[in-house]
Amino acid sequence: MSTRTVPTPQDLREAPKVLLHDHLDGGLRPSTVIDLADQTGYGGLPTTDVGELSRWFVAAADSGSLETYLETFAHTCGVMQTEEALARVAAECVEDLADDGVVYAEVRYAPELFVERGLSLDAVVEAVQDGFERGRKNAAERGKQIRVGTLLCAMRQHARALEIAELTVRYRDQGVVGFDIAGPEAGYPPTRNLDAFEYIRTSNAHFTIHAGEAFGLASIWEAIQHCGAERLGHGVRIVDDITTGTDGAELGRLAAYVRDRRIPLELCPSSNVQTGAVSSIGEHPVGMLAKLRFRVTVNTDNRLMSDCTVSSEFAALVDAFGFDWADVRWCTINAMKSAFIGFDERLDIIDNVIKPWYAARV
Repeated sequence: MSTRTVPTPQDLREAPKVLLHDHLDGGLRPSTVIDLADQTGYGGLPTTDVGELSRWFVAAADSGSLETYLETFAHTCGVMQTEEALARVAAECVEDLADDGVVYAEVRYAPELFVERGLSLDAVVEAVQDGFERGRKNAAERGKQIRVGTLLCAMRQHARALEIAELTVRYRDQGVVGFDIAGPEAGYPPTRNLDAFEYIRTSNAHFTIHAGEAFGLASIWEAIQHCGAERLGHGVRIVDDITTGTDGAELGRLAAYVRDRRIPLELCPSSNVQTGAVSSIGEHPVGMLAKLRFRVTVNTDNRLMSDCTVSSEFAALVDAFGFDWADVRWCTINAMKSAFIGFDERLDIIDNVIKPWYAARV
C-alpha cells in the first residue's frame, strides 16, 4: 500500500462509496424492528429495549456458523409482512446508506420470505420499490444523492427460483436490476437452480450467486462454470485455490480464471468473521486478493447483524491492511464497474461523482 494520508472514519463516511451486497432484511434499525413488532403484532422479539436488541442481533449472529447466523432473520422477516412495513424498511435503508456516503447501492431481498400474511410476490416488490423511491427523495431533500437498484433473491433451500427469476424480469424496468440465490450453501448447490439461471440469461438479465462463503471451491466453480454467474456473492473461499510462499502467490486454475475474467468478488469482511468463513478481519484474504488485483469490492452484507456500514468496513481494512485512499477508490470503482445498471449510467457515476471526489486525495 502507498504512504499517502490515512483515511479517518469520518473521512470515509464523506467519501462516495458503492455497495453491491446488502440485504434489506439484514439492515433494519433496531428501533424500527421494535416499532413494527408492536404495529404488526409480532411477539417473538427477545427484548423490546433498543440497545439490548441491537446487541442481541450482533451476539446472535456472532455464532461462527452460517446456518445459526441466518436464524436471526426470523425476527426481521417476522416484522416485514405488510406493505407498510416493507416500504418503511426500504425507505430507511436508502436514507441510512445515503447518510453513510453511498452513492450507488444494490440492495437484495427474497420476496418469498414476506408472503406469510397473504401478500403476493408482486405486492412485495411494489411496496419495496415505493419505499426505495421515498427514501431516495428524502435523502435528496437533505442534499444526499443516491441511486438504488434491487436484486431479487430466491432461497436456495426452496423450489421457487424460476418463479423469482420471472419476477425479476417482470420488474426490471421498475428498478429491479438483477437476480440472486441465497440461503445455506451446504447441501444446496447452485446447480439445483439451473432453469432459473437459464431463464435470466436468455432474457438478457443479470445475476449474481452467493457462493464460496460457507462452502468451498466447488460452490464457486459451479456458480461460474455451470450457472454462468456474473459476480460472486462473497467468494471468499477462492483463497483455497491460492498458494502463498516466500516467492509470492501461486494461483490455481479456478482462482486464475476468476482473476483473468475480472469476476467481481462481493466481499463482506465483518460478516465473514461472524459466520466462520474467516477467523478475524486481520486474517481475511481481502488484503491479499487486493494485492493480487482480483476485482475486489467491499460490502456490508447485513448492517444490523454486523453492526457495520460500508465506511466502518473500509475503516477496518485501513487498520488491518493499511488501505489508503488509492485502495478505497480502487475498490469503489471496481464496484461501480461491476454494477448491474447500464454502461452509460455506471460511467457517469464513475466520471462525475467518484473520480472528482477522490482526485484531491489520491
